Amino acid sequence: MKDRIASLLQQTPLIALVQADDTDTAVCTSRALAAGGISIIEVLFRTDAALDCLSAVAREVPEAIAGAGTVLSAAQAEVALDAGAKFIVSPGLDEGVVGVARSEGVPVYPGVCTATELQRAHNLGLDTVKFFPASVAGGVPALKALSSVFRSMRFIPTGGVSPGNLADFLAIPAVLACGGSWLTPASLIRDRDFEGIGRLAREAVSIAEKARQNKK
Repeated sequence: MKDRIASLLQQTPLIALVQADDTDTAVCTSRALAAGGISIIEVLFRTDAALDCLSAVAREVPEAIAGAGTVLSAAQAEVALDAGAKFIVSPGLDEGVVGVARSEGVPVYPGVCTATELQRAHNLGLDTVKFFPASVAGGVPALKALSSVFRSMRFIPTGGVSPGNLADFLAIPAVLACGGSWLTPASLIRDRDFEGIGRLAREAVSIAEKARQNKK
């Protein structure tokens, strides 16, 4: 699964974040994103219905790969995997979460924002991490500096990524993909404007394609 996800992100370096209070909204949002060209969906564990939403997306949106985001503990990682998560994302670096994912052979992308955390991730044998919160933690200049030292590490910047800076992040050779909630704004979710979400997905894919071409 790790290789498959990496391959998909090589083609379309975007991970969409989905936060919903009910399964229907999560499924419709994920379908709109997939139709717009984004097939890696991170269902955030930030609502009471998150586990049900993850399970529904994993079951009902086969055109996408669903993972769990904002996973804070090993116990949460276990229930996320039981619900069908194909990858795990955390805001921070927790060895328990990493251990659960690894024991099940599932990709895990813990969050880091300092050289100390990144060195710890490196020494745990990880080769891909989430850089979070990207804009607050120094943005593009910080990522360039960190990637010059940790040359084997790949990054998924998330937090403050937008259409205005997406290409700048993707231009960094060490960036595997970008994650962002700008693709699923609360206003469109509230209004059930899934066409609007699909439009944002297509716009992001277009930016990403141009950035990838320039990166070659």
